Amino acid sequence: MELKPIQVEFSNRDLRRLIVPLVIEQLLAITVGLCDSVMVSQVGEAAISAVSLVDTVNVLLVNAFSALATGGAIIAGQYLGRQEREKAGHSGTQLLLFMGEMSLLIMVLFYLGKGFVLNVVFGQVEADVAAYANTYYMIVEASTPFLALYSAGAALFRVMGNSRISMWVSLMMNLINVTGNALLIFGLGLGVEGVAIPTLVSRAFAAAAMVMLLRRPELPLQVERFTLRHDRQVVRNILRFGVTNGLESSMFQLGKILLLSTVSVLGTASVAANAIGNTMATFQCVAGNAMGLGIVTVVSRCMGAGSCELARFYTKKLLKLTYFFMFLCILTVYLFLPLVLRLYSVSAEAEGYACQIIWLHGFFGMLVWPLSFTLPQALRAAGDTRFTMAVSTVSMWTMRVGFGILLGRYLGFGVVGIWMAMFADWFLRIALFVPRFMGHRWESMGLTE
Repeated sequence: MELKPIQVEFSNRDLRRLIVPLVIEQLLAITVGLCDSVMVSQVGEAAISAVSLVDTVNVLLVNAFSALATGGAIIAGQYLGRQEREKAGHSGTQLLLFMGEMSLLIMVLFYLGKGFVLNVVFGQVEADVAAYANTYYMIVEASTPFLALYSAGAALFRVMGNSRISMWVSLMMNLINVTGNALLIFGLGLGVEGVAIPTLVSRAFAAAAMVMLLRRPELPLQVERFTLRHDRQVVRNILRFGVTNGLESSMFQLGKILLLSTVSVLGTASVAANAIGNTMATFQCVAGNAMGLGIVTVVSRCMGAGSCELARFYTKKLLKLTYFFMFLCILTVYLFLPLVLRLYSVSAEAEGYACQIIWLHGFFGMLVWPLSFTLPQALRAAGDTRFTMAVSTVSMWTMRVGFGILLGRYLGFGVVGIWMAMFADWFLRIALFVPRFMGHRWESMGLTE
């Protein structure tokens, strides 16, 4: 079969075909999160608080695996930019092996450390919240290997420019999840188990689908066979690009988890408001997250082909689009906010906190979010992952965690103060990422062989 040359220039039509499925995929994932929280809210405020606490840990895994897979897939993207299909496919195979082994180890560690997570990380919570959290944790953490393999497969399809595959697999995964939630919660009367079991089943399906689809012969990057042998050079590159990217995301989410101990002592209303705010804030950023994934595909190809000028051009173009579409997303959330808040069966106090959080997040999101989070994706796609990790870690721990604890717990701003510290974190990121992108050092961080 004769294959076409790998594309390194993207027309507006090409970008639409790449970005639109990514937006839909991100929207699907967030919508399922909203459906989960709304459905479990029917069990009670303690249940939604428990699920939100455990899901904060699960978000650590989701984002860490996604970042690790994206970083590892950058290697394949740069090989594709070089027109080296065989090396791209081989690096994809090694990424799947690496992700599978890492996820099994992490799953074991999470089960062994369950007591620490539930009793120390989450702090002192009410007895019914603790019981629900334990049940949910035990079921959902079994899906860790499936989540890792799905993330690797999705990242590889994205760097191929085939975001429609990951979108369709995500659609099927989320349909299984939502249908299972409805059946188990409303049909069989289960509690948090009704949210956890469909999550496990849907992730298992998604992992199997991704692995099978990657074997299709017409793909520009094909995983021809699976192996348990490690290629030291490829693993070294995965450690360089992927692990640094994954550590950055993990440190970011770990800081958010540690802030839960501050939120939890503020009361159940603050925990519920924080959960609602997190869900709606993700809706506001759906376009920005999708654009960031698109930038990884485009920039990794351009850098593999040795065209830094094209990488800069497409980064600036996609940044402008990010601002425009984020404005539309945030405006939509504002318009539907009263309706959404009514869907949650929470107290008036929790609803009031959530409303403040969502309005503030949208306002600052329109101003600075793309430069804080979408722009550094271009640096990561070029291989400048150590710098982005250093900036994100320092900014996270000084501003979001340190300043957040100060505002939320000691200066009396409560849960809203924790979110205010997050906005300060965004401004610090901009002060460091923008000058880096304007310079040239990141242009020499790609693969050397």
